[in-house]
Amino acid sequence: EDQADAAKSPVPDVNGDVEFRDVWFEYNPGVPVLKNLSFRAKAGTTTALVGSSGGGKSTLVSLVMAFARPKTGRVLIDGRDLDTVRLHEFRDHVGVVLQDNFLFDGTIRENIAYSKPGATLEDVVAAARVAHVDDFVDGFKDKYETIVGERGVKLSGGQRQRVAIARAILADPRVLILDEATSSLDSESEAMIRDGLRSLRRGRTTFVIAHRLSTVQN
Repeated sequence: EDQADAAKSPVPDVNGDVEFRDVWFEYNPGVPVLKNLSFRAKAGTTTALVGSSGGGKSTLVSLVMAFARPKTGRVLIDGRDLDTVRLHEFRDHVGVVLQDNFLFDGTIRENIAYSKPGATLEDVVAAARVAHVDDFVDGFKDKYETIVGERGVKLSGGQRQRVAIARAILADPRVLILDEATSSLDSESEAMIRDGLRSLRRGRTTFVIAHRLSTVQN
């Protein structure tokens, strides 16, 4: 992929208009997961993908991120086929918050700043405030220099999710993917995180994946 990128068109900027045109996709030959799928997610809008496991929701966003390629049809960003653009540049404009996000065995500040090398502490704190990370960081002796442990083991599930959201806020992506980002949390943590996600979605093209309609009704 890295070698092929050099010959493709640069992606200096992304507005965030995503379109699927007659997309078919299959993991196993002859067993289509997505069939003749066409839709457009206009820049700045939120698109919710709701349904049971195995329905193709994560497959669809894998195609948006170009981690998978259509068997036939095209996935377009701002009218340009993803097959024709430099993927490492395109992905600089994409942010992802998953159900189970990976944290490194470093500090809270380092984990948030991972999405934007060279970010100042002020940048990190501003993103953390939107994601309500500051609500629990103030209770730690070392504040943002607190070591989180391997995979963030020293933080609760809700705290890890808020760090991941702050990381995505700091990245300032044009396309945002939220894959079951609140499904495993208690109600108090989910309420805080939804507030952070609402701020994060503003002005971005967002895809929200959920099993239940109630998760995406707001």
